Amino acid sequence: MKVVFASTPEQEEKIRELIQKMYTHIFPLYFPDEDIMEFEQMNVLHTSTRHFEYFGTLKEAYQVIVSLQTISAILELSKLEDSYEQIFNKNVEIIQGFGLFFPFVFSNFYQGKMMKNDLFSMYTKAANELLI
Repeated sequence: MKVVFASTPEQEEKIRELIQKMYTHIFPLYFPDEDIMEFEQMNVLHTSTRHFEYFGTLKEAYQVIVSLQTISAILELSKLEDSYEQIFNKNVEIIQGFGLFFPFVFSNFYQGKMMKNDLFSMYTKAANELLI
Protein backbone atom coordinates (compact mmCIF):
# COMPACT_ATOMS: atom_id res chain seq x y z
CA MET A 1 0.00 0.00 0.00
CA LYS A 2 1.33 3.43 -0.93
CA VAL A 3 0.20 6.65 0.70
CA VAL A 4 0.23 9.87 -1.34
CA PHE A 5 -0.74 13.32 -0.27
CA ALA A 6 -2.93 15.44 -2.51
CA SER A 7 -1.81 18.85 -3.61
CA THR A 8 -3.21 21.67 -1.56
CA PRO A 9 -5.32 24.60 -2.80
CA GLU A 10 -2.41 26.84 -1.78
CA GLN A 11 -0.10 24.97 -4.14
CA GLU A 12 -2.59 25.31 -6.96
CA GLU A 13 -2.85 29.04 -6.24
CA LYS A 14 0.96 29.33 -6.22
CA ILE A 15 1.10 27.69 -9.66
CA ARG A 16 -1.47 30.20 -10.95
CA GLU A 17 0.57 33.08 -9.44
CA LEU A 18 3.76 31.88 -11.11
CA ILE A 19 2.01 31.61 -14.47
CA GLN A 20 0.61 35.12 -14.01
CA LYS A 21 4.14 36.30 -13.20
CA MET A 22 5.33 34.87 -16.52
CA TYR A 23 2.76 36.99 -18.33
CA THR A 24 3.23 40.19 -16.32
CA HIS A 25 6.96 40.20 -15.57
CA ILE A 26 8.81 37.78 -17.82
CA PHE A 27 7.15 37.80 -21.24
CA PRO A 28 7.10 41.64 -21.47
CA LEU A 29 10.89 41.60 -21.12
CA TYR A 30 11.24 39.53 -24.27
CA PHE A 31 8.18 39.88 -26.46
CA PRO A 32 5.93 42.65 -27.78
CA ASP A 33 2.32 42.80 -26.60
CA GLU A 34 1.03 41.34 -29.87
CA ASP A 35 3.04 38.17 -29.29
CA ILE A 36 1.89 37.90 -25.68
CA MET A 37 -1.73 38.19 -26.86
CA GLU A 38 -1.04 35.29 -29.23
CA PHE A 39 0.39 33.28 -26.34
CA GLU A 40 -2.88 33.77 -24.47
CA GLN A 41 -4.88 32.65 -27.51
CA MET A 42 -2.59 29.62 -27.91
CA ASN A 43 -3.15 28.76 -24.20
CA VAL A 44 0.53 28.99 -23.30
CA LEU A 45 0.82 27.88 -19.66
CA HIS A 46 -2.97 27.69 -19.45
CA THR A 47 -4.22 25.60 -16.54
CA SER A 48 -7.53 23.87 -16.12
CA THR A 49 -8.97 21.38 -13.68
CA ARG A 50 -7.50 18.64 -15.87
CA HIS A 51 -3.99 20.00 -15.32
CA PHE A 52 -4.39 19.98 -11.56
CA GLU A 53 -5.31 16.30 -11.85
CA TYR A 54 -1.92 15.71 -13.54
CA PHE A 55 -0.08 17.32 -10.68
CA GLY A 56 -2.50 16.24 -8.00
CA THR A 57 0.01 15.05 -5.42
CA LEU A 58 2.22 17.18 -3.22
CA LYS A 59 5.37 15.97 -4.97
CA GLU A 60 4.05 16.69 -8.46
CA ALA A 61 2.73 20.11 -7.51
CA TYR A 62 6.11 20.99 -6.00
CA GLN A 63 7.85 19.84 -9.17
CA VAL A 64 5.70 22.21 -11.24
CA ILE A 65 6.21 25.07 -8.77
CA VAL A 66 9.98 24.64 -8.64
CA SER A 67 10.23 24.31 -12.42
CA LEU A 68 8.23 27.50 -12.99
CA GLN A 69 10.33 29.32 -10.37
CA THR A 70 13.55 28.11 -11.97
CA ILE A 71 12.48 29.17 -15.46
CA SER A 72 11.43 32.58 -14.11
CA ALA A 73 14.68 33.03 -12.20
CA ILE A 74 16.75 32.28 -15.28
CA LEU A 75 14.72 34.61 -17.49
CA GLU A 76 14.84 37.45 -14.96
CA LEU A 77 18.63 37.60 -15.12
CA SER A 78 20.02 40.74 -16.67
CA LYS A 79 22.22 38.67 -18.96
CA LEU A 80 21.27 35.22 -20.18
CA GLU A 81 24.20 32.87 -20.45
CA ASP A 82 24.45 29.66 -22.44
CA SER A 83 25.33 27.79 -19.26
CA TYR A 84 21.68 28.09 -18.15
CA GLU A 85 20.27 26.44 -21.26
CA GLN A 86 20.43 22.87 -19.96
CA ILE A 87 18.70 23.79 -16.69
CA PHE A 88 16.08 25.77 -18.61
CA ASN A 89 15.38 22.86 -20.96
CA LYS A 90 15.11 20.34 -18.13
CA ASN A 91 12.53 22.46 -16.34
CA VAL A 92 10.57 23.07 -19.54
CA GLU A 93 10.42 19.28 -20.01
CA ILE A 94 9.06 18.88 -16.49
CA ILE A 95 6.20 21.36 -16.94
CA GLN A 96 5.40 19.96 -20.38
CA GLY A 97 5.33 16.49 -18.83
CA PHE A 98 2.47 17.69 -16.66
CA GLY A 99 0.50 18.92 -19.66
CA LEU A 100 1.36 22.63 -19.60
CA PHE A 101 1.89 24.10 -23.05
CA PHE A 102 5.19 26.02 -23.15
CA PRO A 103 6.41 26.04 -26.78
CA PHE A 104 9.65 27.92 -26.18
CA VAL A 105 13.30 27.02 -26.33
CA PHE A 106 16.09 28.93 -24.63
CA SER A 107 17.10 30.72 -27.82
CA ASN A 108 13.63 32.32 -28.08
CA PHE A 109 14.44 34.29 -24.96
CA TYR A 110 18.11 34.81 -25.69
CA GLN A 111 17.31 36.46 -29.02
CA GLY A 112 14.28 38.28 -27.59
CA LYS A 113 16.34 39.91 -24.84
CA MET A 114 18.74 41.25 -27.44
CA MET A 115 15.95 42.84 -29.50
CA LYS A 116 13.63 44.11 -26.77
CA ASN A 117 14.68 47.38 -25.17
CA ASP A 118 11.47 49.02 -23.95
CA LEU A 119 9.74 47.90 -20.79
CA PHE A 120 6.31 49.33 -21.52
CA SER A 121 3.68 46.71 -21.96
CA MET A 122 -0.01 46.47 -21.26
CA TYR A 123 0.76 43.17 -19.52
CA THR A 124 3.18 44.67 -17.02
CA LYS A 125 1.60 45.45 -13.68
CA ALA A 126 1.46 49.13 -12.85
CA ALA A 127 3.97 50.37 -10.30
CA ASN A 128 1.16 52.27 -8.62
CA GLU A 129 -2.53 52.82 -9.07
CA LEU A 130 -4.64 55.94 -8.90
CA LEU A 131 -8.08 55.48 -7.37
CA ILE A 132 -10.74 57.94 -8.39
